Amino acid sequence: MKNTDQTHPRETVDTFVIRKIQEEKSDYNIVELARLRIRYHNFPGARKIQQDLDRILQDWGLTEEELFALSRDIHSQGNIYRRTRDGEEQQDWS
Repeated sequence: MKNTDQTHPRETVDTFVIRKIQEEKSDYNIVELARLRIRYHNFPGARKIQQDLDRILQDWGLTEEELFALSRDIHSQGNIYRRTRDGEEQQDWS
């Protein structure tokens, strides 16, 4: 059977982000973990990143459902991401 795993174009940057978020369970890191879980959901590859995301979730004692609920609550309060010059929140959903 042939390996058909793909490399995600953001994998290198996201590996750095994962290293940072695993250091502390903060509001910012919770929304970043949720964002990355969404990005890599059903992605055919990036197995190490997916495993790291699973491990952080487990270390924090959260289910994915709880993570997303917390993330929605945090986002509803606003201002979790930096503001750009035009006043918009800067997010990386690419």
